[in-house]
Amino acid sequence: MLWSNALIPTQKESPADAVAPSHVLLLRAGMIRQLGAGTYTYLPLGLRVLRKAERIIREEMDAAGALELLMPALHPIELWEESGRVATMGDVLIKFDLGGDRKVCLGPTHEEVITDLARSYITSYRQLPITAYQIQTKFRNEPRPRFGIVRTREFLMKDAYSFGADVEQLNASYDAMYEAYCRIFDRCGLPYVAVEAESGPIGGDASHEFMVPSPSGEDQLIRCSSCGYAANVEKAEVGTLAGPSPNSDGAPAPTEVQTPGQRTIEEVAAFLKVQPEETGKLLVYLADGKPVAVLLRGDHEANEGKVRRAFGAATLEPADAPTIQRATGSLIGFLGPIGLTIPLAVDQAVALMPRIVVGGNKEDIHLRDVVPGRDFPIDRVLDLRNAAAGDPCPRCGSALEVGNGIEIGHVFKLGTKYSDALGATFQDAEGKTRSLIMGCYGIGVNRIVASAVEAGHDANGIIWPLSIAPYEALIVPLQVDPDGEVMKLSQQIASALRFAGADVLIDDRDQRPGPKFKDADLIGIPLRVVVGERGLKEGKVEVKWRHDSEAFTVPAEDAPAAIVQRLVSARQELADRVERRAEERTARRGHAG
Repeated sequence: MLWSNALIPTQKESPADAVAPSHVLLLRAGMIRQLGAGTYTYLPLGLRVLRKAERIIREEMDAAGALELLMPALHPIELWEESGRVATMGDVLIKFDLGGDRKVCLGPTHEEVITDLARSYITSYRQLPITAYQIQTKFRNEPRPRFGIVRTREFLMKDAYSFGADVEQLNASYDAMYEAYCRIFDRCGLPYVAVEAESGPIGGDASHEFMVPSPSGEDQLIRCSSCGYAANVEKAEVGTLAGPSPNSDGAPAPTEVQTPGQRTIEEVAAFLKVQPEETGKLLVYLADGKPVAVLLRGDHEANEGKVRRAFGAATLEPADAPTIQRATGSLIGFLGPIGLTIPLAVDQAVALMPRIVVGGNKEDIHLRDVVPGRDFPIDRVLDLRNAAAGDPCPRCGSALEVGNGIEIGHVFKLGTKYSDALGATFQDAEGKTRSLIMGCYGIGVNRIVASAVEAGHDANGIIWPLSIAPYEALIVPLQVDPDGEVMKLSQQIASALRFAGADVLIDDRDQRPGPKFKDADLIGIPLRVVVGERGLKEGKVEVKWRHDSEAFTVPAEDAPAAIVQRLVSARQELADRVERRAEERTARRGHAG
């Protein structure tokens, strides 16, 4: 491909409304163009990256035994009513009324459609297990699209669904997809982390997210650098906190203090001249419809997954104000644990506090000098909050680290939620009717592109991984006379690279070297070859890897073969790294077993 024939509208200045590096650089490099809020056109360079990521996904999914199909983006609303998700998805679901009784929606995901397919064709255990996948456009009425192609209203996703007869088949399918995901992200050159994720109340005992660390990421990533523990904020556990139990010896009785209108932790702490970590907040939830309470330190945030599990509930939701007043006899903002008659769970950080300021269960009243265990029971002490930086690792006790990450994939043991709802059953070996056991596995293809840029860029532009770069090599002739020696050698190098299976872009624009080099760095092609008259006189051709700071030279007479060899070696290094990481995962599983 000649640059002069391509559509590569690079920009010198950063767009005013772009913040994330991937958003800025993809726009500046002429790879995407925004059409509207959360919708983007992929220009030729950007589309090439997207298609290369798709190809890697297909190859690894096929190798894992998954079957590709393509499901409609337009769904009958009845399917979503069967699953009950019309209400739970709310305004995120984009719905249309086509007149009469014809109501449809644009698919934000395809659990309902694939389960409908399964109930039509899977009838016997002999057909199981089976995994099907697609790469399809999804639509969600995202209220806050941002960070460019990281969070959009229209996006490309690889979603796969496994069906099994029992938990053993589910586990095998899950493990196969987990390994396929690792290989996909390794091949895409992404510095991903597989983290434990919340599996939720809908079945299954495992869930993992694949995240790329990035300051622009919307998800929190909790990690331990000592032992490798990693989880998202919904799943991350807090290790056992050390410290003496509260001692009431010599402690004064709780004292009521007037706190007129002071409802929030910040307001109460400022009013009483204490730190938020010296206060406690009582939260009331409905666990399977019944009111329960949790007590946290004032500066901590409740983890609803942990709270739900603490009470053994299938569903959990915050209680509304009238329910809270009926259950506690008090108003929001003045709730406290003393005299509480509904079930109470206490976070372990609270159980170690010698004194605590809590609500007095009376309007405009708080209590000082409350001692956990003396003034309220601490017989149900659990980890109930979000992990924070410095908390002990649940595996080794070292300090946890907190950062941001972009979720690029998720594997999930789904269970029978959708098969039960839609009646997707099969006959087992004994002739009994049972629900299909499902797993679901998603990859955000657009997010692979964005994450690669987030992880690979510098002040000059993008640094693409070799495997998904729009072109593997960029030839930059400094003199573009079609009959000159510079262009002849440039074409020879390009032909040799193409013969080796490489994608090659030739910058044949009649411009000064400076702008060419700036554009080369901006679009981030991994291998840059510069051919110029001065170099040819010295018998040299300059070669530079985008990720290296220094260029090197090869003899002009051997340039085609030498450059091809460099590229082939780089490909082999990537392939070897992918296989080495796969072997390490196998070894770790064997050691764990």
